[in-house]
Amino acid sequence: MKLILVGYEGHMGREVREAAARSGDAEIAQGIDPLAPSDSAACVRNFADCGAAADVIVDFSHHSLTAPLLAFARERKLPLVLATTGQTEEEKALIREAAKEIPLFLAANYSLGIAVLRDLVRRALALYPDAEVEIVEEHHDRKMDAPSGTALALFDTVREVRPEARKVAGRSGMGRREKEDVGIHAIRMGNTVGMHAVIIGTQTESLTLRHQAWSRGVFADGSLKAARFLMGKAPGLYDMKDLLEA
Repeated sequence: MKLILVGYEGHMGREVREAAARSGDAEIAQGIDPLAPSDSAACVRNFADCGAAADVIVDFSHHSLTAPLLAFARERKLPLVLATTGQTEEEKALIREAAKEIPLFLAANYSLGIAVLRDLVRRALALYPDAEVEIVEEHHDRKMDAPSGTALALFDTVREVRPEARKVAGRSGMGRREKEDVGIHAIRMGNTVGMHAVIIGTQTESLTLRHQAWSRGVFADGSLKAARFLMGKAPGLYDMKDLLEA
């Protein structure tokens, strides 16, 4: 499986390169990264300069590249694993449009454990229809977006079971909690790779479902699983739930 890796020079780009090297079946055909020090055979700075033959594109760059990345994938008719978060509503619309022409895998988090966590949240909320719900997430101090894309995806999972759920980013001021409120609390400090917890509580007990990522390699491994999954798929928008059910 040959990959074009967008975001080649970044932290996650390096993780994907290492994951591909140890996988035994994946190879980085070429990288694309506007922040590369110079063009080389391994990595170019512009989409137009990438001429490598590949099976799948894997993106760990920045959401500001969404439009040119999608145009490149559509022009090359290549499946795309989109592992960047923080897209604007306009960029999300472009993603949905591109998925009509190419197979596109989109997930806020490429950890298999997060996919399992979301499944457990669905099951637990079905058993606790009247419970209150809070989401807590923790990341390193360099992460720009808050709440994290994964925390927002967990909120979307809550809404699958409770359409009336209302997102509350943190808490401040005066006022009692409403039943439909789902508080999302973001912590930024140190070098934390990623922690997400969903707390489900009643007046008599609480249940905490928690996932901790110890290494960024877990996201790189997950992106390669997604790339393998996309090969041979019809155009459409896929996610980790599809991967779990495959």
